[in-house]
Amino acid sequence: MKAEKVSIVGFGRFGQVLASILKDDFVVQVTDADLAAGAKAEKAGVAFVSVDEAMSADAIFYCVPISLLESTLEQHVKYFADGKPRLIADVLSVKVHAKNIFTKLLPPSCEALLTHPMFGPDSVAAKGLVGQTIVMDKFRCSDETYRFWKDFFERQQLAVIEMSAEEHDRVAAESQGLTHFVGRVLGEFGFAPTPIDTYGAKMLHQIQEQVNNDSWQLFEDLQTHNPFTVEMRVRLSDAQSRVFNKLLPNRINKDKLVVGIQGGRGSFNEEAATYYLSRTPNVPYELHYLHTTEHVLQALYEGRVDRGQFAIHNSLGGVVTESILAMANYRFHIVEEYAIKIAHALMIAPGADFNKCDTIMTHPQVLRQCKTNLEMKYQRLNKISGEGDLVDHAKVAELLAKGEIPANIATMGSKTLAKIHGLDIVEEGLQDLQENFTSFLWVERLH
Repeated sequence: MKAEKVSIVGFGRFGQVLASILKDDFVVQVTDADLAAGAKAEKAGVAFVSVDEAMSADAIFYCVPISLLESTLEQHVKYFADGKPRLIADVLSVKVHAKNIFTKLLPPSCEALLTHPMFGPDSVAAKGLVGQTIVMDKFRCSDETYRFWKDFFERQQLAVIEMSAEEHDRVAAESQGLTHFVGRVLGEFGFAPTPIDTYGAKMLHQIQEQVNNDSWQLFEDLQTHNPFTVEMRVRLSDAQSRVFNKLLPNRINKDKLVVGIQGGRGSFNEEAATYYLSRTPNVPYELHYLHTTEHVLQALYEGRVDRGQFAIHNSLGGVVTESILAMANYRFHIVEEYAIKIAHALMIAPGADFNKCDTIMTHPQVLRQCKTNLEMKYQRLNKISGEGDLVDHAKVAELLAKGEIPANIATMGSKTLAKIHGLDIVEEGLQDLQENFTSFLWVERLH
Protein backbone atom coordinates (compact mmCIF):
# COMPACT_ATOMS: atom_id res chain seq x y z
CA MET A 1 0.00 0.00 0.00
CA LYS A 2 1.49 3.29 -1.11
CA ALA A 3 0.86 6.44 0.90
CA GLU A 4 0.22 10.02 -0.10
CA LYS A 5 -0.99 11.56 3.15
CA VAL A 6 0.87 10.83 6.40
CA SER A 7 -0.16 11.80 9.93
CA ILE A 8 2.19 12.13 12.87
CA VAL A 9 0.63 11.66 16.30
CA GLY A 10 2.72 13.49 18.89
CA PHE A 11 4.78 16.49 17.83
CA GLY A 12 7.56 16.42 20.38
CA ARG A 13 11.26 16.51 19.58
CA PHE A 14 11.30 13.36 17.49
CA GLY A 15 7.92 14.05 15.88
CA GLN A 16 9.48 17.22 14.50
CA VAL A 17 12.47 15.29 13.14
CA LEU A 18 10.16 12.77 11.45
CA ALA A 19 8.11 15.58 9.88
CA SER A 20 11.28 17.07 8.37
CA ILE A 21 12.11 13.67 6.84
CA LEU A 22 8.63 13.08 5.37
CA LYS A 23 7.40 16.47 4.25
CA ASP A 24 9.20 16.59 0.88
CA ASP A 25 7.59 13.32 -0.26
CA PHE A 26 4.18 13.29 1.43
CA VAL A 27 1.37 15.55 2.53
CA VAL A 28 2.23 15.63 6.23
CA GLN A 29 -0.17 16.59 8.98
CA VAL A 30 0.38 16.42 12.71
CA THR A 31 -1.84 16.21 15.76
CA ASP A 32 -0.99 16.58 19.42
CA ALA A 33 -2.98 16.86 22.65
CA ASP A 34 -0.86 19.90 23.44
CA LEU A 35 -2.34 22.67 21.29
CA ALA A 36 0.89 24.66 21.69
CA ALA A 37 2.37 22.20 19.19
CA GLY A 38 0.40 24.04 16.51
CA ALA A 39 2.95 26.85 16.46
CA LYS A 40 5.77 24.31 16.04
CA ALA A 41 3.90 22.67 13.17
CA GLU A 42 3.46 26.01 11.41
CA LYS A 43 7.16 26.72 11.84
CA ALA A 44 7.99 23.27 10.45
CA GLY A 45 5.78 23.85 7.41
CA VAL A 46 3.24 21.10 8.11
CA ALA A 47 -0.47 21.22 8.90
CA PHE A 48 -1.70 20.96 12.48
CA VAL A 49 -5.02 19.08 12.40
CA SER A 50 -7.63 17.54 14.67
CA VAL A 51 -7.47 13.88 15.65
CA ASP A 52 -10.49 13.19 13.39
CA GLU A 53 -8.65 14.50 10.36
CA ALA A 54 -5.34 12.88 11.34
CA MET A 55 -6.93 9.44 11.46
CA SER A 56 -8.04 9.69 7.81
CA ALA A 57 -4.45 9.53 6.49
CA ASP A 58 -2.99 6.63 4.53
CA ALA A 59 -0.24 6.12 7.09
CA ILE A 60 -0.15 7.16 10.76
CA PHE A 61 3.11 7.30 12.71
CA TYR A 62 2.84 7.31 16.50
CA CYS A 63 5.55 9.46 18.09
CA VAL A 64 4.13 9.48 21.60
CA PRO A 65 5.99 8.45 24.78
CA ILE A 66 6.35 4.69 25.18
CA SER A 67 4.08 4.57 28.23
CA LEU A 68 1.33 6.49 26.41
CA LEU A 69 1.08 4.41 23.23
CA GLU A 70 -1.59 2.04 24.51
CA SER A 71 -3.88 4.69 26.01
CA THR A 72 -3.50 6.88 22.90
CA LEU A 73 -4.27 4.07 20.50
CA GLU A 74 -7.28 3.03 22.60
CA GLN A 75 -8.74 6.47 21.93
CA HIS A 76 -8.13 6.13 18.19
CA VAL A 77 -9.30 2.61 17.34
CA LYS A 78 -12.86 3.81 16.83
CA TYR A 79 -11.65 5.65 13.73
CA PHE A 80 -10.35 2.39 12.24
CA ALA A 81 -13.74 0.67 12.34
CA ASP A 82 -14.54 2.07 8.85
CA GLY A 83 -12.46 -0.74 7.35
CA LYS A 84 -10.33 1.66 5.31
CA PRO A 85 -6.86 0.19 4.65
CA ARG A 86 -4.23 2.24 6.41
CA LEU A 87 -0.77 1.73 7.86
CA ILE A 88 -0.15 2.17 11.56
CA ALA A 89 3.52 2.56 12.50
CA ASP A 90 5.43 3.44 15.61
CA VAL A 91 8.90 4.86 16.29
CA LEU A 92 9.22 3.59 19.87
CA SER A 93 12.58 2.59 21.30
CA VAL A 94 11.05 -0.70 22.50
CA LYS A 95 9.46 -3.04 20.02
CA VAL A 96 7.89 -6.01 21.83
CA HIS A 97 5.75 -3.56 23.80
CA ALA A 98 4.55 -1.85 20.61
CA LYS A 99 3.98 -5.21 18.90
CA ASN A 100 1.79 -6.43 21.75
CA ILE A 101 -0.29 -3.25 21.76
CA PHE A 102 -0.80 -3.31 17.99
CA THR A 103 -1.79 -6.98 18.16
CA LYS A 104 -4.27 -6.27 20.92
CA LEU A 105 -5.93 -3.16 19.49
CA LEU A 106 -5.65 -2.93 15.69
CA PRO A 107 -8.41 -4.38 13.48
CA PRO A 108 -7.51 -6.67 10.54
CA SER A 109 -8.00 -3.80 8.06
CA CYS A 110 -4.94 -2.02 9.45
CA GLU A 111 -1.43 -2.94 8.46
CA ALA A 112 1.20 -2.45 11.16
CA LEU A 113 4.87 -1.60 10.86
CA LEU A 114 7.40 -1.50 13.71
CA THR A 115 10.29 0.93 13.36
CA HIS A 116 12.98 2.31 15.60
CA PRO A 117 15.02 5.21 14.24
CA MET A 118 18.36 4.84 16.02
CA PHE A 119 18.85 8.59 16.01
CA GLY A 120 17.28 11.61 17.61
CA PRO A 121 17.22 15.38 17.34
CA ASP A 122 20.66 15.78 18.90
CA SER A 123 22.44 13.26 16.68
CA VAL A 124 20.73 14.60 13.54
CA ALA A 125 21.72 18.14 14.48
CA ALA A 126 25.32 17.05 15.03
CA LYS A 127 25.82 14.60 12.15
CA GLY A 128 22.90 15.02 9.77
CA LEU A 129 20.55 12.30 8.59
CA VAL A 130 22.72 10.55 6.02
CA GLY A 131 24.18 7.30 7.32
CA GLN A 132 21.96 7.10 10.39
CA THR A 133 20.32 3.75 11.18
CA ILE A 134 16.68 2.72 11.34
CA VAL A 135 15.43 -0.70 12.46
CA MET A 136 12.39 -2.19 10.74
CA ASP A 137 10.17 -5.18 11.57
CA LYS A 138 7.68 -6.04 8.82
CA PHE A 139 5.27 -7.39 11.46
CA ARG A 140 1.82 -7.02 9.88
CA CYS A 141 2.61 -5.37 6.56
CA SER A 142 2.08 -6.63 3.06
CA ASP A 143 5.21 -7.15 0.99
CA GLU A 144 4.22 -4.13 -1.11
CA THR A 145 3.76 -1.80 1.87
CA TYR A 146 6.95 -2.94 3.54
CA ARG A 147 8.99 -2.47 0.36
CA PHE A 148 7.46 0.99 -0.15
CA TRP A 149 8.65 2.25 3.24
CA LYS A 150 11.97 0.43 3.16
CA ASP A 151 12.72 2.02 -0.22
CA PHE A 152 11.70 5.43 1.12
CA PHE A 153 14.04 5.24 4.10
CA GLU A 154 16.88 4.01 1.93
CA ARG A 155 16.34 6.97 -0.44
CA GLN A 156 16.92 9.22 2.56
CA GLN A 157 20.30 7.40 2.78
CA LEU A 158 19.39 5.76 6.06
CA ALA A 159 20.92 2.38 6.86
CA VAL A 160 17.96 -0.01 7.23
CA ILE A 161 18.43 -2.96 9.59
CA GLU A 162 15.72 -5.61 9.41
CA MET A 163 15.21 -7.20 12.82
CA SER A 164 12.40 -8.86 14.76
CA ALA A 165 10.88 -7.05 17.71
CA GLU A 166 12.25 -9.63 20.14
CA GLU A 167 15.79 -9.53 18.77
CA HIS A 168 15.69 -5.72 18.69
CA ASP A 169 14.77 -5.45 22.36
CA ARG A 170 17.39 -8.02 23.37
CA VAL A 171 20.13 -6.12 21.53
CA ALA A 172 18.83 -2.67 22.48
CA ALA A 173 18.87 -3.51 26.19
CA GLU A 174 22.64 -3.91 26.05
CA SER A 175 23.17 -1.00 23.68
CA GLN A 176 20.77 1.92 24.00
CA GLY A 177 19.41 0.74 27.36
CA LEU A 178 22.89 0.36 28.82
CA THR A 179 24.08 3.70 27.43
CA HIS A 180 21.09 5.56 28.84
CA PHE A 181 21.51 3.87 32.21
CA VAL A 182 25.20 4.77 32.41
CA GLY A 183 24.48 8.34 31.31
CA ARG A 184 21.85 8.76 34.03
CA VAL A 185 24.21 7.27 36.63
CA LEU A 186 26.90 9.77 35.59
CA GLY A 187 24.36 12.58 35.99
CA GLU A 188 23.35 11.32 39.43
CA PHE A 189 27.04 11.00 40.32
CA GLY A 190 27.66 14.64 39.42
CA PHE A 191 30.24 13.88 36.72
CA ALA A 192 31.69 17.30 35.87
CA PRO A 193 34.33 18.42 33.31
CA THR A 194 37.86 19.15 34.55
CA PRO A 195 40.81 20.99 32.93
CA ILE A 196 42.67 17.67 32.52
CA ASP A 197 39.93 15.55 30.94
CA THR A 198 41.22 12.79 28.68
CA TYR A 199 39.55 11.87 25.40
CA GLY A 200 37.73 9.05 27.19
CA ALA A 201 36.42 11.42 29.85
CA LYS A 202 35.19 13.83 27.19
CA MET A 203 33.34 10.98 25.49
CA LEU A 204 31.64 10.11 28.80
CA HIS A 205 30.59 13.75 29.16
CA GLN A 206 29.01 13.59 25.71
CA ILE A 207 27.04 10.50 26.72
CA GLN A 208 25.94 12.14 29.95
CA GLU A 209 24.84 15.32 28.18
CA GLN A 210 23.00 13.52 25.40
CA VAL A 211 21.17 11.11 27.69
CA ASN A 212 20.20 13.69 30.29
CA ASN A 213 18.90 15.96 27.54
CA ASP A 214 16.11 13.43 27.01
CA SER A 215 13.15 13.39 29.36
CA TRP A 216 13.11 11.23 32.47
CA GLN A 217 9.93 9.65 31.10
CA LEU A 218 11.81 8.38 28.05
CA PHE A 219 14.52 6.91 30.27
CA GLU A 220 12.03 5.26 32.60
CA ASP A 221 10.02 3.88 29.68
CA LEU A 222 13.16 2.47 28.05
CA GLN A 223 14.08 0.67 31.24
CA THR A 224 10.64 -0.60 32.21
CA HIS A 225 9.00 -1.53 28.90
CA ASN A 226 11.86 -3.53 27.41
CA PRO A 227 11.63 -7.10 28.78
CA PHE A 228 15.41 -7.52 28.64
CA THR A 229 16.60 -4.43 30.54
CA VAL A 230 16.14 -5.91 34.01
CA GLU A 231 18.65 -8.63 33.21
CA MET A 232 21.01 -5.98 31.79
CA ARG A 233 20.86 -3.87 34.95
CA VAL A 234 21.46 -6.90 37.18
CA ARG A 235 24.49 -7.94 35.12
CA LEU A 236 25.81 -4.37 35.16
CA SER A 237 25.41 -4.17 38.93
CA ASP A 238 27.18 -7.51 39.38
CA ALA A 239 30.02 -6.39 37.14
CA GLN A 240 30.38 -3.10 39.04
CA SER A 241 30.56 -4.97 42.33
CA ARG A 242 33.17 -7.39 41.03
CA VAL A 243 35.39 -4.61 39.71
CA PHE A 244 34.94 -2.57 42.90
CA ASN A 245 35.82 -5.52 45.12
CA LYS A 246 38.84 -6.50 43.04
CA LEU A 247 40.39 -3.17 44.03
CA LEU A 248 40.09 -4.05 47.73
CA PRO A 249 42.45 -6.57 49.30
CA ASN A 250 41.09 -9.59 51.14
CA ARG A 251 43.32 -8.52 54.00
CA ILE A 252 44.14 -4.90 54.85
CA ASN A 253 47.12 -5.91 56.97
CA LYS A 254 48.88 -9.16 56.12
CA ASP A 255 50.06 -9.47 59.74
CA LYS A 256 46.59 -9.46 61.33
CA LEU A 257 42.90 -9.87 60.55
CA VAL A 258 40.92 -6.65 61.00
CA VAL A 259 37.38 -7.38 62.21
CA GLY A 260 34.52 -4.91 62.60
CA ILE A 261 31.81 -5.88 65.09
CA GLN A 262 28.37 -4.54 65.84
CA GLY A 263 28.99 -3.96 69.55
CA GLY A 264 31.50 -2.17 71.78
CA ARG A 265 33.93 -3.41 74.42
CA GLY A 266 32.27 -5.89 76.76
CA SER A 267 29.35 -6.53 74.41
CA PHE A 268 27.98 -9.91 73.46
CA ASN A 269 29.27 -9.16 69.97
CA GLU A 270 32.78 -9.03 71.37
CA GLU A 271 32.19 -12.29 73.22
CA ALA A 272 30.89 -13.92 70.02
CA ALA A 273 33.80 -12.63 67.94
CA THR A 274 36.32 -13.82 70.52
CA TYR A 275 34.66 -17.24 70.49
CA TYR A 276 34.77 -17.43 66.69
CA LEU A 277 38.41 -16.30 66.46
CA SER A 278 39.50 -18.72 69.18
CA ARG A 279 39.06 -21.52 66.65
CA THR A 280 42.03 -20.15 64.69
CA PRO A 281 44.44 -19.27 67.55
CA ASN A 282 47.38 -18.79 65.18
CA VAL A 283 45.71 -15.88 63.35
CA PRO A 284 46.39 -12.50 65.00
CA TYR A 285 43.44 -10.12 64.88
CA GLU A 286 42.27 -6.63 65.77
CA LEU A 287 38.69 -5.79 66.69
CA HIS A 288 37.08 -2.53 65.63
CA TYR A 289 34.07 -1.64 67.78
CA LEU A 290 31.57 -0.17 65.30
CA HIS A 291 28.40 -0.38 67.45
CA THR A 292 25.84 -0.84 64.64
CA THR A 293 25.37 -3.35 61.82
CA GLU A 294 25.14 -0.46 59.35
CA HIS A 295 28.62 0.69 60.39
CA VAL A 296 29.98 -2.85 60.13
CA LEU A 297 28.69 -3.43 56.61
CA GLN A 298 29.70 0.03 55.43
CA ALA A 299 33.25 -0.47 56.75
CA LEU A 300 33.40 -3.88 55.07
CA TYR A 301 32.13 -2.44 51.77
CA GLU A 302 34.66 0.41 51.87
CA GLY A 303 37.55 -1.90 52.71
CA ARG A 304 38.23 -0.52 56.21
CA VAL A 305 37.83 -3.96 57.80
CA ASP A 306 38.50 -7.48 56.48
CA ARG A 307 35.62 -9.25 58.16
CA GLY A 308 32.41 -8.25 59.90
CA GLN A 309 30.18 -9.68 62.58
CA PHE A 310 26.70 -8.78 63.78
CA ALA A 311 23.75 -10.37 65.57
CA ILE A 312 20.97 -11.70 63.37
CA HIS A 313 18.51 -13.65 65.56
CA ASN A 314 17.64 -14.45 69.16
CA SER A 315 15.76 -17.48 70.45
CA LEU A 316 13.19 -15.22 72.15
CA GLY A 317 13.59 -11.78 70.62
CA GLY A 318 13.47 -13.05 67.04
CA VAL A 319 15.26 -11.31 64.17
CA VAL A 320 17.48 -8.33 64.91
CA THR A 321 15.63 -5.62 63.00
CA GLU A 322 18.63 -3.30 62.93
CA SER A 323 20.66 -5.97 61.10
CA ILE A 324 17.90 -6.84 58.63
CA LEU A 325 17.53 -3.19 57.63
CA ALA A 326 21.28 -2.73 57.19
CA MET A 327 21.67 -5.95 55.20
CA ALA A 328 19.25 -4.64 52.60
CA ASN A 329 21.76 -1.91 51.68
CA TYR A 330 24.87 -4.03 51.06
CA ARG A 331 26.11 -7.10 49.24
CA PHE A 332 28.45 -9.45 51.07
CA HIS A 333 29.33 -13.10 51.56
CA ILE A 334 28.14 -14.96 54.64
CA VAL A 335 30.99 -17.15 55.88
CA GLU A 336 29.20 -18.71 58.83
CA GLU A 337 26.34 -18.41 61.31
CA TYR A 338 26.93 -19.39 64.95
CA ALA A 339 25.33 -18.79 68.34
CA ILE A 340 26.32 -18.09 71.94
CA LYS A 341 24.29 -18.19 75.14
CA ILE A 342 23.19 -14.77 76.39
CA ALA A 343 22.51 -13.60 79.97
CA HIS A 344 21.48 -10.03 80.78
CA ALA A 345 22.28 -7.95 83.86
CA LEU A 346 20.83 -4.61 84.94
CA MET A 347 23.55 -2.07 85.84
CA ILE A 348 23.91 1.55 86.88
CA ALA A 349 26.64 4.16 87.04
CA PRO A 350 29.24 3.59 89.79
CA GLY A 351 27.93 4.92 93.10
CA ALA A 352 24.53 5.88 91.62
CA ASP A 353 21.34 5.54 93.68
CA PHE A 354 19.14 3.00 91.91
CA ASN A 355 16.05 4.45 93.61
CA LYS A 356 16.62 7.61 91.62
CA CYS A 357 16.82 5.75 88.29
CA ASP A 358 13.76 6.16 86.08
CA THR A 359 14.94 4.77 82.71
CA ILE A 360 16.63 1.74 81.20
CA MET A 361 18.43 2.47 77.93
CA THR A 362 19.58 -0.62 76.02
CA HIS A 363 19.33 -2.40 72.68
CA PRO A 364 15.74 -3.20 71.59
CA GLN A 365 16.68 -6.90 71.44
CA VAL A 366 17.59 -6.84 75.15
CA LEU A 367 14.21 -5.36 75.98
CA ARG A 368 12.49 -8.10 73.99
CA GLN A 369 14.50 -10.86 75.66
CA CYS A 370 13.78 -9.52 79.16
CA LYS A 371 10.28 -8.15 78.62
CA THR A 372 8.39 -10.31 81.17
CA ASN A 373 10.97 -9.99 83.97
CA LEU A 374 11.30 -6.25 83.47
CA GLU A 375 7.53 -5.77 83.62
CA MET A 376 7.30 -7.83 86.81
CA LYS A 377 10.32 -6.40 88.64
CA TYR A 378 10.93 -2.94 87.20
CA GLN A 379 7.61 -1.71 85.91
CA ARG A 380 8.32 1.80 87.20
CA LEU A 381 11.28 2.24 84.81
CA ASN A 382 10.89 3.57 81.27
CA LYS A 383 12.39 1.21 78.71
CA ILE A 384 14.03 2.90 75.70
CA SER A 385 16.67 2.36 73.04
CA GLY A 386 19.17 5.02 72.08
CA GLU A 387 19.73 6.45 68.61
CA GLY A 388 22.80 6.06 66.43
CA ASP A 389 25.68 4.41 68.28
CA LEU A 390 23.63 4.52 71.49
CA VAL A 391 21.50 1.67 70.17
CA ASP A 392 24.47 -0.41 71.36
CA HIS A 393 24.19 -0.92 75.14
CA ALA A 394 27.99 -1.28 75.29
CA LYS A 395 28.25 2.33 74.13
CA VAL A 396 25.65 3.36 76.69
CA ALA A 397 27.66 1.62 79.43
CA GLU A 398 30.86 3.35 78.32
CA LEU A 399 29.31 6.82 78.43
CA LEU A 400 27.47 6.04 81.67
CA ALA A 401 30.79 5.22 83.34
CA LYS A 402 32.30 8.49 82.03
CA GLY A 403 29.39 10.51 83.38
CA GLU A 404 28.36 11.55 79.88
CA ILE A 405 24.93 9.98 80.38
CA PRO A 406 22.84 11.04 83.43
CA ALA A 407 22.99 8.71 86.45
CA ASN A 408 19.17 8.35 86.44
CA ILE A 409 19.64 6.07 83.40
CA ALA A 410 20.47 2.39 83.82
CA THR A 411 21.51 -0.04 81.10
CA MET A 412 21.59 -3.77 80.50
CA GLY A 413 24.11 -6.21 79.06
CA SER A 414 26.63 -8.81 80.13
CA LYS A 415 28.23 -8.71 83.57
CA THR A 416 31.54 -8.44 81.69
CA LEU A 417 30.36 -5.07 80.48
CA ALA A 418 29.84 -3.94 84.07
CA LYS A 419 33.28 -5.19 85.06
CA ILE A 420 35.07 -3.40 82.21
CA HIS A 421 33.46 -0.03 82.94
CA GLY A 422 33.15 -0.31 86.73
CA LEU A 423 29.35 -0.22 86.74
CA ASP A 424 27.29 -1.49 89.66
CA ILE A 425 25.14 -4.54 88.92
CA VAL A 426 21.60 -4.32 90.26
CA GLU A 427 20.52 -7.81 89.19
CA GLU A 428 21.74 -10.59 86.90
CA GLY A 429 19.91 -13.21 84.83
CA LEU A 430 16.99 -11.05 83.74
CA GLN A 431 16.46 -12.83 80.41
CA ASP A 432 13.05 -14.50 80.21
CA LEU A 433 14.55 -17.74 78.83
CA GLN A 434 17.43 -19.34 80.66
CA GLU A 435 18.40 -21.11 77.41
CA ASN A 436 18.71 -17.77 75.62
CA PHE A 437 20.84 -17.94 72.47
CA THR A 438 21.74 -15.26 69.95
CA SER A 439 22.94 -16.11 66.45
CA PHE A 440 25.66 -14.06 64.74
CA LEU A 441 26.84 -13.80 61.14
CA TRP A 442 30.51 -13.73 60.18
CA VAL A 443 30.79 -11.96 56.81
CA GLU A 444 33.36 -10.89 54.24
CA ARG A 445 33.45 -8.95 50.98
CA LEU A 446 32.33 -10.54 47.74
CA HIS A 447 35.18 -11.40 45.39
